Amino acid sequence: MHADPPSGAYAAGVAVHPDLAAGPPAFRRVVADLRTHRWRTELSVEEIPSPQRIAPHAVAIAADVTLREHDLGSGRLVILHDPAGVEAWQGQFRAVAYARGEVDPEMVTDTMLAEVGWSWLVESLENNAAAYVAPSGNVACTWSRSFGGLEQEQPRAEIEIRASWTPRLEPDDSGISAHLSAFAELLSISCGIPPLPEGVVMMPPLRQRRQDR
Repeated sequence: MHADPPSGAYAAGVAVHPDLAAGPPAFRRVVADLRTHRWRTELSVEEIPSPQRIAPHAVAIAADVTLREHDLGSGRLVILHDPAGVEAWQGQFRAVAYARGEVDPEMVTDTMLAEVGWSWLVESLENNAAAYVAPSGNVACTWSRSFGGLEQEQPRAEIEIRASWTPRLEPDDSGISAHLSAFAELLSISCGIPPLPEGVVMMPPLRQRRQDR
């Protein structure tokens, strides 16, 4: 039985859809882990409708990253489950993630930014001891500037990371929680928020402080 998460720097809960808890025991455990996971306070997380045709069972969340009333990015995570297993997955579960965050405009000109973005995913999984196999994905870096009636808006640079991997879930481990923490870390880093010990208050990213001046 899962207890309600305690209050604290990483205790933000998730709004849920009660009709998504059906399925085999392994999937129900994943849903229960998701609904009691402790998210860092910069993330606002809610369950969203999950894809219906990719796998027999699925649960999905959307997350927005906000710091000091500034919207810094957003993301989604879908956990797919096929009790029969999928050869391409190399397992019964598949995590599919999307993370989008603002970056400093000068970073977009760095040809290594895509490789750095992918390393954020790998490091997030490793930092949270999230065992996995068969990772895949892509990283896009974009820069945009507004004109005409929107010319007063600042140039915008973003990084988008789309990735999937197969969680290695064992009966005696922490379930999907390590992978949820890895997703939260990936999304936070994409928005310029580094991992922090519980209870530590984050200062706004440098680009945000520049905008506030």
